[in-house]
Amino acid sequence: MLVSSCRLFFCGCLILFAAPFLAADDAPATRSVEIDSFELSIPETWKQTQPSPAQRRFRKAQFEIPQADGDADPAELVIYHFGPQGGGGVDANLQRWIGQFDASGRKAKKTSGESPLGEYVLVDIAGTYNKPIGPPIRQQTQPMPGARMLGVILHAKKGGNYFFKLTGAEKTVTGAVDGFRASFGAKADSEQDYE
Repeated sequence: MLVSSCRLFFCGCLILFAAPFLAADDAPATRSVEIDSFELSIPETWKQTQPSPAQRRFRKAQFEIPQADGDADPAELVIYHFGPQGGGGVDANLQRWIGQFDASGRKAKKTSGESPLGEYVLVDIAGTYNKPIGPPIRQQTQPMPGARMLGVILHAKKGGNYFFKLTGAEKTVTGAVDGFRASFGAKADSEQDYE
C-alpha cells in the first residue's frame, strides 16, 4: 500500500513538473514583425507577402494563412494605416465591413478590449462575403459563401488607428482566430460587447 502511494505521488510530481514544458511545445512558433512603432507576434506558418505597388501606400503588411483541410484557398490578413487621423470612424468602418456580407444568413458580433498596444474594437462576421476582385476603382466583387471575417480597429498608443482585416473560408479563419488575437496581444476572455 505504501509503495503504491509513493508511486502515485512520484507520478503526480512528474506530471506537475513536466506540464509547463509540454504546454510550451504545443504553442505555435511565432516571429516578430515590426509595424511602424510597434511589433506584432505572427505565427511562423503565416507567410508575409508584398502588396502591389498600387496598394503600398496604405497597406502596412499582409499575410497569407494556410488553408485548412478541405478549403480551396488560403486566408489573408491585411493591416492598413491611413495616418494618425485617417481611415474614418470606428462605427462607420464596422458597418462597412458588415455590409460586405450578404444580409441573408449573416452573423456578426462586435466586441471591444484592450491590448498592450492599445484599445481595440473587433467585429466577427460569417456568411456570404462579397470579396473584392480586380482594381478597387472598378468596385467588382465575387460572392464567397461560407466565409468569415475578423476585422479589428486598433487605436495604437502611437500612430492612431490601424485596421486589421482577416478574411477567408470559415474553417481556415476559425483555425487562425487564436493566432490573430495573440498577434497584437488581445485576449478574448477580457473582451466586452461593443454597441
